[in-house]
Amino acid sequence: MTSQTRQTRPPHGPYAPDGLLHHLGLPARGAVYDLSSGWWRHMPTFDGYPRFEVVTYNSPHGERVSGRFPFDEPEENQVQMGYVSELMSGSLHTGTHIDALCHVTCGAYDEWHGGVRAGDALGDHGAERDDAAQLAPVVGLGVLLDIPAALGTDVLPPHFAVGEEHLRQAADAAGVVVHDGDIVLVRTGQMRFWPDMERIRERSGGSGVGLDGARWLVAQGARYVGADTMSFEVRPSAVPGNQLPVHLYLLHEQGIHIMEWVDCEGLAADGIAAFLFVALPLTIRGGTGSPIRPIAVA
Repeated sequence: MTSQTRQTRPPHGPYAPDGLLHHLGLPARGAVYDLSSGWWRHMPTFDGYPRFEVVTYNSPHGERVSGRFPFDEPEENQVQMGYVSELMSGSLHTGTHIDALCHVTCGAYDEWHGGVRAGDALGDHGAERDDAAQLAPVVGLGVLLDIPAALGTDVLPPHFAVGEEHLRQAADAAGVVVHDGDIVLVRTGQMRFWPDMERIRERSGGSGVGLDGARWLVAQGARYVGADTMSFEVRPSAVPGNQLPVHLYLLHEQGIHIMEWVDCEGLAADGIAAFLFVALPLTIRGGTGSPIRPIAVA
């Protein structure tokens, strides 16, 4: 569905059954876009985060040598069936992911959204409240605000702050309007170079949404926000004494979940600005976020 064929929103909110049914009927072409980064061993991640690992810990050869199941009883395994399984480890914020509300804290008592103190709700095995286990399926009308396209370029330059004027300009250029309950994706163009982090840093590193841009998204009623960047927001911060003002504003103050490393390149190439968005977080108890494989259906 292009921006020119976007249907009128239903009168009820995004959680209403009739609203959801309306959203499910939005696709007109039947084209599915995978918006995920992919995941692999030692893929790019935040500095200081553990590397993403995939290690085989069961193999047919090992099972044979050790005489483990299913090679422990040869007469019962005459077909010589074996199996392979693996151990996966790494941060829940690796690749395309969504932040839970417990992800960022503020103040002397390390409070996250709603005034919840980490000292009261953070146990030895993760957060006891507002964790990834409470993340809902994300289904609704997605809107892509393609900032480089609106500015007549392929990718935003390093440390470019996407403000209200740029978001408005992108919406106008695409012929879309952000409404209450929409899922808004902001494109900087960084994932044109994914996963080459050296090129990303050189061509567009640090570009992202500024605080005034985040405030505009909230004022329009965005229910979820995402971007094709590592941190969603512009880096370094332009707010003195506050290194991540957009995260604190969206997650801590407004309770709006942030998605990062969302690959918008396919949508941008085809000029798709409005679509059905679907993402299913893993409901991991204690987790501060979850990997997601979002799709857009146009």
